[in-house]
Amino acid sequence: MKIIHDELVADVLQDFNKRQEARRPLELNWRLNMNFVIGNQYAEISPRGDIEDRGKQYFWQSREVYNHIAPILETRLSKLGKVKAKATVRPQTNDDEDVSSAKLATKLLYAVSEENNMSALISSANTWSEITGSAFYKVVWDGERGKSLDAEGQIKEGDVSITVCSPFEIFPEDLAVAEIDKQPSIMHVKVMSVQDVKTIWGVEVEGKEIGVFSFDNTSVAGGYGYNASVPKFVTEKKGDSVLVIEKYSKPNCDNPKGRLTIVAGDKLVFDGDLPFENGEDGTRTYPFAKQQCLDTLGSFFGTSVVERIIPVQRAYNTVKNRKHEFMNRIAMGVLAVEDGSVDTDNLEEEGLSPGKVLIYRQGSTPPMMMHPGQVPTEFSREEEKLLNEFVMISGVSEVTTYSQVPANVASGTAISLLLEQDDTRISLTADSIREAVRTIGKHVLRLYKQYAKTERIKRVAGEDGEVEITCFKASDLNSEDIVFDAINDTTESISARRAMVYDLLKLGLFTDENGVMSNRTRGKLFEILGFGNWENGRDVDDAHISKAERENLALEEGYVVPDVVDDHSIHLQEHVKLAVSSRCTKDEAFHERVLQHITAHKEFGALESGVKELEKQMGEL
Repeated sequence: MKIIHDELVADVLQDFNKRQEARRPLELNWRLNMNFVIGNQYAEISPRGDIEDRGKQYFWQSREVYNHIAPILETRLSKLGKVKAKATVRPQTNDDEDVSSAKLATKLLYAVSEENNMSALISSANTWSEITGSAFYKVVWDGERGKSLDAEGQIKEGDVSITVCSPFEIFPEDLAVAEIDKQPSIMHVKVMSVQDVKTIWGVEVEGKEIGVFSFDNTSVAGGYGYNASVPKFVTEKKGDSVLVIEKYSKPNCDNPKGRLTIVAGDKLVFDGDLPFENGEDGTRTYPFAKQQCLDTLGSFFGTSVVERIIPVQRAYNTVKNRKHEFMNRIAMGVLAVEDGSVDTDNLEEEGLSPGKVLIYRQGSTPPMMMHPGQVPTEFSREEEKLLNEFVMISGVSEVTTYSQVPANVASGTAISLLLEQDDTRISLTADSIREAVRTIGKHVLRLYKQYAKTERIKRVAGEDGEVEITCFKASDLNSEDIVFDAINDTTESISARRAMVYDLLKLGLFTDENGVMSNRTRGKLFEILGFGNWENGRDVDDAHISKAERENLALEEGYVVPDVVDDHSIHLQEHVKLAVSSRCTKDEAFHERVLQHITAHKEFGALESGVKELEKQMGEL
C-alpha cells in the first residue's frame, strides 16, 4: 500500500511540475503587471525567464516613473465596486410552494454572503482580475463552521465557506480550454505551514523553505544627481512550510464520482471521490468559479487591461525623461573648454557658480557656453498622443480618471457620452463578475441540498430588513434558477438617481388617480433619494404585512390568536392568500387552523367597525 501511495505522490508532483512549466510565461506576465502597478516600471522579462531591472546606460540618465497605470486601475476598481452582485432565485413555477422555496433560497444566499463577507471577497477578486486577468472563487463545505452540536463545541454542523484564490494558485490541465467544467483536471496549489497541515489532516510532514511572493524597495528610478526608491514585486523564502497540492479530476468511466487527491509535501493526505455534489442534476464537479477582466479566445486565463497599457506606459516614461534631460541641459548648460586652458577638475566639481573667478591660460580661448537650443515640440505632441492612447486602451476617460473635463469638451451631452463609453467598455468585466456570483450561488444551494438533510436553523434577513430565524432542510430547496433583479449599477450615481426620481414625480407616476401618494411610496422615495433608512422608517402597513407572514409560518405548527392591534384588512389579505395555496390545502389540519384564524380576524374587524360606528353616532348627538 505504501508503494502505491508513493507512486501516486510521485505522479502528482510530476504532473504539477509539468503544469508549472507550461504556465510559466503567463506567470511572468502577471508578475510584470504587478510590478508596473506598484511603480517598478523599469522591470522587464529577461531571456533567463525572470523579472529583472534595466540599469542606467549613463550616470546622468533620468529614470523617473510617471505612473498612469495605478490611477486607471483605481478608477476601474471603483466603478466595478458599484456593480450590483446580489442574486435572487426565481421559482420554477407559479405554485406557492415553489415561490416559497425560491424566497428561502434567496434569503440563504444573502445570509451566506454576509457570513463570508462577500463584498470584501468580490473586491479582492476584482483586484486580482484587473491586474492578472483572472480570479477564482472556491466554494466548499467547511465542517468547522456553523453551530456547535455538543457542549464542548468540538462537533459543528458545518456551513458553506467561500474564499478567493489568486491565479498563481490554479493550475489547469489544458491551458487552451476556457471553461472550468470542461477541464479534465484542475490543481489548487498553496503554501501552508507544517502545523496547519497537522491540524487539518493529522499528518506530520517535514517543512522546508519555499519561495513566495513579497514586496521590497529598490533604487531603479531617479535622475541626474539623485536616486528614487520604488516598491518591487520579488520572491522570498518562507521557512517551515510545505506545498499542498489538491488535484481535482473530472468524473469519468474509471471514477464516476471524480477524484480528489491531496499531497502535502511528499506525503499523501487524501485520495477519494470528489466530495461535493455541486454540478447539474446532482453530479460532482470542481468547487471553483472564475472571474475575468477580459476573455481571451482559446485560453483558460483572461487578459488584463494593465498588460495592454504597459507599452504605452514605457513610451510615456521615456518621453517625459528625455524631455527633462533636455531641460537639464538648458538649465545647467554645456561648457566648451579648450584643452589645457583651465583647471577642468575644478570646473567639473564647482561649475560656473555666480561670481566665480575663472582663470584660463594666457593666449587660449576662454571657456564658453554652447547654445542649448529649445525643447523640441515633438516631445509635447508625443506626450499628448500617449495620454490619448491611455484613454483609448484602458477605456477610462479623463472625466473619471482625473476628475476633470477635457479642455476641448464643453457640452453636457458630450460629457454624458464620454461617461457612457466608459461604462460600455467596463460592462464586459461587470458581466463576468455577475456570472461568477451566479455560479457561486448555484454551488451554495447545491451544497445545502447535499448536507442539510436534517432541519437547520439559519439567521436570515427578512424582506423588511429585520433578522429572522428560519428552519429549513434540503427538501425545501427546489429552485436553482438564479437571476439578477438589478442591472449593472456602474452608470448610476446619487445625483443621477435623484434627477430621475424628480422627473418621474413631475409626471405623477407615484400618485393614484386622486393625486395622493401613499405612505409606503413616500418612504421608498426617501430611501431612493438617500434621505432616510427604509429599514428603520418603514410605514405601519409594512409592519402588519411582516407580522401576518410570521403568523402564516406559526400556523403550520399550531393555532395563533389574532391581536387587538392588528390591521385586520391587511392580515386577511395575507391569510386568504395562504388559505388558497396548495401548500395549505394539502394539509387538512393546517387548512382548518388558517380558516379559524381568518374567521377570528373577521370577527375582530366587525367588532371594531361597530365600535367606530357607535362612536360616530355618539359624536353626532
